[in-house]
Amino acid sequence: MKKFSGVGVALVTPFDENGRVDEASLRAVVDHVIGGGVDYLVALGTTSEAATLSKSERERVVEIVAEQNDGRLPIVIGVGGNNTAVILEELQLLPYLRHGDAILTVAPYYNKPTQEGLYLHFRAIAERTPLPLILYNVPGRCSVNINADTALRLANDFENIIAVKEASGNFEQATTIAAEKPADFLLLSGDDALALPFVSIGAEGVISVIANALPDECVSMIHRALEDDFMEAREIHHQLRGLYKLLFQEGNPAGVKAALHARGIIETNQLRLPLCPVSDALYREIRELVS
Repeated sequence: MKKFSGVGVALVTPFDENGRVDEASLRAVVDHVIGGGVDYLVALGTTSEAATLSKSERERVVEIVAEQNDGRLPIVIGVGGNNTAVILEELQLLPYLRHGDAILTVAPYYNKPTQEGLYLHFRAIAERTPLPLILYNVPGRCSVNINADTALRLANDFENIIAVKEASGNFEQATTIAAEKPADFLLLSGDDALALPFVSIGAEGVISVIANALPDECVSMIHRALEDDFMEAREIHHQLRGLYKLLFQEGNPAGVKAALHARGIIETNQLRLPLCPVSDALYREIRELVS
């Protein structure tokens, strides 16, 4: 599963002034990130605002991404939630999964399951999914952490659980996974600002938000780090330091959509409630850094 090492990009979903999916802008983003050298695409992740997309919109978004990609890169599709039975049903029925090379499935949110509950949840998915599975640990959004022991247990018990997108910010946890994981199981950073440090302890890459707007820089940094050229990678990391802060200052994907709009890659800077665009002052700061 080394095709999921390097830089994956968690694609945004552009909207037009009427709040509809902006298909032309989405195609432009796909071409932009592929041109920037990313290694794979991630559709319907958190950054896509999937929580506010209807079933038909989610299907259309994946169709557009797949059409524009035209087989150039692997595609990971987000399929998650806090109702295990619904996820299992979707795995059998969702037509757009035919475009995927793997699924990304987030820890169940709101329910706050135990570690055993998390294990059983992901076990049920692993036993039913037609595609390889990437775990997504983001306790800041889910109010529950997939502990290192649980991630390693799943990695060892199921060959089709191929990676974890680790966004806990917990270096001790990430280090444990990196040190004890099976050789073919991937540790992926879920945080742009920590991507380089994660690679230094054994991660194989990042699923990036910033790469929507600046794919060239993100790819250069991670690829150099994976080749043990940390001096060059560190310089890029420091160059991106201001964006690490600004793009998440008023939430994701508000910051990266502002960057994409400022660079002329998407037509309008629109989000769906309860999310909203960044403030005018922050937009100007972002524009200065990405223009």
